[in-house]
Order: sequence, then structure tokens, then C-alpha cells
Amino acid sequence: MAEYLYAGYPSAIVYERGDSLDGQPPEALSPIKHLLWGDELTVLDTSADGKYHLVKVRKVEGWIRAIDTQAHRLLEIVFVDIGQGDGALVVTPGGERYVVDAGKGDNMYRFLRWRFGFKEETVLDAAVISHSDSDHYGGFEYLFKAPNIRFRTVYTNGLMENVAGRRAGVLGAMNEAGDHKYVTGLVRNKDELHEFLADAATSAGKRYPTMLRNALDAEKFDDFLMLSHSDHYMPGHGEGSDLVIEVLGPYLEDVDGEPGLRWLGDAGRTKNGHSVVLRLKLNNVSVFLGGDLNMESSQLLLEAHTGIKADPSNAGEIALLVEAARPIFQSDVAKACHHGSADTLLSLVRAINPIATVISSGDDEPYGHPRPDALGAIAKNSRGDRPLVFSTELARSTKESIKHPSVLREQLKELAAKISEADTDEKRDRAQIKFEALVDKLDRSIAVYGAINLRTDGERVVLAYKLERSTPAKGWDIYKLEPDPATGRLGYTSKFD
Repeated sequence: MAEYLYAGYPSAIVYERGDSLDGQPPEALSPIKHLLWGDELTVLDTSADGKYHLVKVRKVEGWIRAIDTQAHRLLEIVFVDIGQGDGALVVTPGGERYVVDAGKGDNMYRFLRWRFGFKEETVLDAAVISHSDSDHYGGFEYLFKAPNIRFRTVYTNGLMENVAGRRAGVLGAMNEAGDHKYVTGLVRNKDELHEFLADAATSAGKRYPTMLRNALDAEKFDDFLMLSHSDHYMPGHGEGSDLVIEVLGPYLEDVDGEPGLRWLGDAGRTKNGHSVVLRLKLNNVSVFLGGDLNMESSQLLLEAHTGIKADPSNAGEIALLVEAARPIFQSDVAKACHHGSADTLLSLVRAINPIATVISSGDDEPYGHPRPDALGAIAKNSRGDRPLVFSTELARSTKESIKHPSVLREQLKELAAKISEADTDEKRDRAQIKFEALVDKLDRSIAVYGAINLRTDGERVVLAYKLERSTPAKGWDIYKLEPDPATGRLGYTSKFD
């Protein structure tokens, strides 16, 4: 059985293999790959003195110093560059793999195919669809259609678009209670999903339920569950777990004995605002994932979790609300809500009080995300003298053939024609190899560039992205969050401080 190790903190170098060490340490050889903390290594051999390992990482083989490796897996979150939208891969220290949103197109599929191969059946532990906007769920269509991918569970916020009028509202039945309107008739489990989809006319023409219907029919997931604050924790990750995953939203309210979600003015704001909100906690490190929360839903969550109703115009009341909310919401790293939209409640940002924020946005969109005032507000209301703000859009880099899709399209069409027209197996195989290499180049571009990588052991955090011009000795731009020796509180210190 293969032995696996992981690259040490905060990064490690793999040196050229050669036939042996020839009496010299690997450091005297040429570096061939810069690894990020936590990268998985397959051990092929170990030097007689135990100081060096011969390892394989992806398609590269070489020597690494034993002191630059570790035996345990980290919590890993990759904020994938999926363009306009959200998409993240979470790999837990226990090896579970969760896809939290998947963007609109096929970037998440390409990233996961690059990462896992999908040559054999691959079971991913969960798909978390924070809400039913296409720039969060659309990418799951590609994953559900892929022949070798299956999910154990699909988690959603319970809202399900339907043909208006068939369920008394585009998101479900509408009810009034007190001063508010609510959406009821939520789809909370697999039985209720079957019931909702039983009448095909109810979801006719609606992309989201149609996607779920097709995936259900194809047996692409085993279970289906709504997540809400009433669950407290994501199944399998309650208090006492190595990795605790709290569910902070959406916030369910009782509507004449039936669970409902508050109507926030229109269908778009309601489904965005009631995104699945998660806070991941590993020992002393926490990460906040907030979907597309908006002003109204953020205020609702703060007030509901603290029991404090604050007048937005009263600075004193707002300060008390934030102070009460921090034990619930404060996180070291946050995924910015709604791609850096200005529709951001400052009280929530202050309650989260992050050291680092990751913004997932794209440049082919009409919204101007991230908004300049949102960037300023996030930085101003974050923790530390130099709070970190990352952007998948700014971190992106691609080769010229990817930047010019027309060139790539013509290359693929030409190779596809050669495969089809080949009159010998040898010609067909040569064209097929070139075709797959070009596709792999596209997959790798999506997987490598633009992604913001988070790795943590629960005491320290590394945030990093691939440099546009990298070398085997320096391929990553790395930022470290470390505990203060005096206080133990996590923080970021710039090399220029």
C-alpha cells in the first residue's frame, strides 16, 4: 500500500530526481516544483539516513527533505475561479470532499476533473447549493451529467422555483404572520423533493428544479436535505467533531405551526438572502461562508441569533448588536457575500471581523463586482492593520490560447476533425492525444490560476494563489496567519511592518 505524506508549513520544494542522491543533498540539485502546505505526496523511497523522501506529486517525481513534510492532512478550501459566481471545494482533515456552490458554467467541473481525474467512479460527500441563483448552482449541471461522479447528499436552502400560480407563488406558498410575509411549503428532504417533482408541470421551464429532477432520475445523489439554523450543525460536524460546521442560516421562523422563510421584497432578494450560511471551525481557526446574503437577511440573522433589535440609525445600539454577534459570527477568514456587492451590511462585516476576505467574482458580468465601496468597507471593518482582501478575478492568469477562445476553438475543431477522419488507428491515436492535451491545458489553467487556496491545521492558516510568472522554486504567493506569541490571537504580519 502506498504511503502518503503532506508538504510542510508553509511550503516545500521538490528537487530533481536523478537516479540517486549520489552523496549530495537534494538542495544541491535543481528545484522542480514548489508545493503548498498540505499538498499530498506519494512516497516512493526514503534515503538510508531517513532525511529525504523520493516522492511523486501529480506527474512529478523528485526528492524532498523529510523535515519539509508532515503526516497529517489539513483542512483545505479552494475558492475556485469560476468567473461571476461562487464555487469552493472543501476537503476536511478526515478526507470528506464537499462542493459548496459550483458557479454557472463548467469551470468547477474542469477544476474537479483536473484534481480528481474522474476516470473511475468518484463519490463526493456533499453538494451544498447555497441558493438557487444560476451563478451558484449552474455548474452542478455539468457535475450531475458526468458519468463517473456521484454525491452522497445534496444540501439546499429549501426554496424551489415553480411555475407561478401552481404553488401560490414563484418560490412556494405565500403566508402572512404579524408584520411580515413568509414563503412556506419548503422542500426539506428527499421525500418532499419527490413530491414536488411529481407534477412535471409545476417546474416546467424552470432550470433549477429540472436539474434536480434529472439528477434524481439518474441517481446522482443518495440523499437530499434542507439546511437551516434549526439544524445548528451540518450532519456529521457537530460539537465534539474534529471539524465543526455550524449552520447559521437561513433562519427559519414559525408560521402558524409551519416552517417558513421571510419574504424579503421580491423573489431574487428572498432566495439570495436566505442562502445557506456556514461557519467552519477547526480548533482555533474559523471560516465564514455566506452565499449571497444581503442587507435585509444579514440584519435578520444578527437580530435572530442575538435577540437584540437595533435601530440602524443608533450607533450605540448597533455597537451592542455587533458585540453580541461576534461570538456567533466572528471568523478569521470570510468568503465575501454576493461577490463584493455594495448590498453589504456593515454590522455583519464588523461581527465577522475577518483577518482575510476572499471575493469570488468574474470580469464577464454587468454588475461591476467587486464594488469599490464594498472593497473599502470590507477592509475598513476587518481585523488588523493590514487586513487581506483576495479576489479570484484579480488572481486569474491564463495562457494566450485561453485568453483568445476563438484560437482554442479552432484548434479543438481541427483536432476533432482529424480524429473523425483518421484512416488508421495510429493517426487517430495521435490526434486524440493532442486533443486531450489541449483540453488538459484548459482544465489546468482553470484549476491553477485564479483559485485562492486556504490551508489550516487549526492553529495557523496559509492563503495563497499561483503567481502569474512562476518558477520551480517560487510558484506561490503565500500569506500566513499566525498566532501572536503573547496573546495567542491569530493575525497577519506583513514583511514590511
